[in-house]
Amino acid sequence: MDRKTRQAVIGTTIALLAIIIVVAAAIIKKFTPSNEVMELTEYYKIEDNEVLTIMQDSIYEKKALLEDGTVYLDYETVNEKFNKRFYLDTNENILTYTTPTEVIKAEVGSNEYYVNKSKNKVNYDILKIKGDQVYVAIDFVKQYSDMRYVQYSDPNRIVIQYNWGDYLFTNVKKPTELRVEPSIKSDILVELTKDQLLMYIDTSEVVKGGFSKVMTEDGVIGYVKNKFIVESYYDTVKSDYTAPEYTHITKDQKVNLVWHQVTNNSANNNVLNLLEKTKGVTAISPTWFKVSSNEGSIESLADETYVERVHSVGVEVWALIDDFSTDVNMYELLSYTSRREKLINELIAESIKYNLDGINIDFENISLETGIHYIQFIRELSVKCRSNGIILSIDNYVPSDFTAYFDKEEQGVVADYVVIMAYDEHHAGSEVSGSVSSINFVKNAIDNTLTMVPKERVIIAIPFYTRLWKEAADANGTITVSSEAYSMTNAQNLLKDHGVTPEWDEETAQYYGQYESDGATFKMWLEEEESIEAKMKLIDQSDVAGVASWKLGLEKEDIWNVIMKYVN
Repeated sequence: MDRKTRQAVIGTTIALLAIIIVVAAAIIKKFTPSNEVMELTEYYKIEDNEVLTIMQDSIYEKKALLEDGTVYLDYETVNEKFNKRFYLDTNENILTYTTPTEVIKAEVGSNEYYVNKSKNKVNYDILKIKGDQVYVAIDFVKQYSDMRYVQYSDPNRIVIQYNWGDYLFTNVKKPTELRVEPSIKSDILVELTKDQLLMYIDTSEVVKGGFSKVMTEDGVIGYVKNKFIVESYYDTVKSDYTAPEYTHITKDQKVNLVWHQVTNNSANNNVLNLLEKTKGVTAISPTWFKVSSNEGSIESLADETYVERVHSVGVEVWALIDDFSTDVNMYELLSYTSRREKLINELIAESIKYNLDGINIDFENISLETGIHYIQFIRELSVKCRSNGIILSIDNYVPSDFTAYFDKEEQGVVADYVVIMAYDEHHAGSEVSGSVSSINFVKNAIDNTLTMVPKERVIIAIPFYTRLWKEAADANGTITVSSEAYSMTNAQNLLKDHGVTPEWDEETAQYYGQYESDGATFKMWLEEEESIEAKMKLIDQSDVAGVASWKLGLEKEDIWNVIMKYVN
C-alpha cells in the first residue's frame, strides 16, 4: 500500500471515529437524566405573606394568608369547603359558629371568643380583614370542622385533608427523582428515598414516557418514573373528627297540629269551644307573635289562661310567630347578630313566661339574599330552644328551585320539626284558576321533602279551606281571574245554592264544581272528607311525623274522624 493510500485510510478512520464519538456522545446525552434542580421556592412562587394551599391532592386557586406565624383562610373557602355553619356578620364584623348547645362568637382583630356567655382566649387573632377580604385562622376552623392540615416552609404551604375515603398510593422502590415534567431531562424537584409514600394525582392528563403524576406527603406535585415505584394500591384516608350530635325533641305519637288564627285578645277566649269539636289534636298553634321592628322586637297576644285551658285537655301549645308586617325588612333584621339575638331572647322569654311547649316559625317573606341570615337565625334559635326544652318547628313552602335558599336540609338537622305547607298550589295571586292542594301537589311535596329531611322530623300541612275562582272578561275581552277563600261548609253550601252537584276529579282527587253568574264563570275544587282522606293516605304511607292543618274552625267536624284514622 503506497503512502497516499495509507494516508487516505487513516483519514477515513479518523473521520469515522469522530463520527462515532459524536454519535455516542449524542446518545449518551439523550439517555442521561438531567441533574438540574429546581428550587421549590421557584416552582411554587408565592409572596412572603402568602401560603400555598394544597387541597387534598391539588393546588387551590386561592392563597392563604400568613401573619404572626398563623395561617388564615378566606371566609368563603371556610364556608364553602369545610364548614357551612361558620357565619359572618359583615354589619357588626362578628364570626359565629353554632353547635347543638353553643353559640360561639368572635370579633375582628380579637383573640377572644365567647361560647354562649363564657369568655375564651387563644394565642392568635381569630378574624382578620384585609381590604374587602375576611380571613379566619385555620386553627379556629379546625377546632370545629372535619378537616386537618400540616404546614410546611420553603415555600410556605399547607396540605389540607377534608375529603375522606379511598385514594391511590404507591411507594418508592429505589431512590429516584420527582421531576417537574414527565421527562428525565426535566428539572428535579425532590430526591425521593426508598419506601417514600406517594399519592397518585387524579387528573385527566395522559402521562406518557413511563411516568406517573404523584404528590409527596408535604404537597410537592410532580412526575416519577414508573420503574422506580411499586404497584399502586388503594388506602383509606380516615377522619379523626367527632361531629357534634344534634338531639331533637320529638313526640312518641304522630303529631296532629292545628293552627288557630288569633287576631285579637278576645279570640283567645274561644279556644276550648273550638277544640271540643276536634278529635285527636296533639298540639295547637295560636298565631300570637309578630315581628314588629327591624331591631328584633315582637308583638304578642299570648295569654296565660289560654295555655292553662289547652293543657287541661291534654293538648300542647306551639305558638306561631310570623313576619307579615310591612314595616319590617327581614334582611335588615336577620343580617345583624345583635338583632337576631334580641328576637330570639324575646321569643324564649315569652315561651318561658307562658309555659309554651313549642315555637312555630312562620317566616314567609324571606328573600334570596336573606336566606343565609334566616338559616343562621334558625341555628341560633335552636340552641336556645334545645337548652330550654322548647319544641322548634319551621313552616316551609313546598320544595322548589325558587325556595332552595330556605335550606330545608339544614332545618332538618337543627330543628325538631320541618312543616311543609302542602297548599296554595293556586293562591290568591294566581293568574289561573286551580286547586289549592291537588293530590299530586301533596305527593310531590312529600317525596321531595324526604330527600332532604328525615321522615321523623317532617310534618305535612293540609288545608281546611278552598277557593272560589271567578273568571270574567273585561271590556277588551281579556279574561281576568280572582278568588276568595271559603271554609269547607260554606264552600259546599255555595255550590248547593247555585244548583251545582260537584263531580269527583281523579286528577286532583277532589270534587269539582262550576257555574255561570253575571257573565262570569265560577270554579271550585272542594276540600271535604274524601279529598282529605286521599291526602291522609299519602301522609300515612310516607310514615312522616304527622299532619298540620290550616286552620281551626274552617273544617267540617267529620274531618277529624278522617284524620284520626291515620294519626291515632
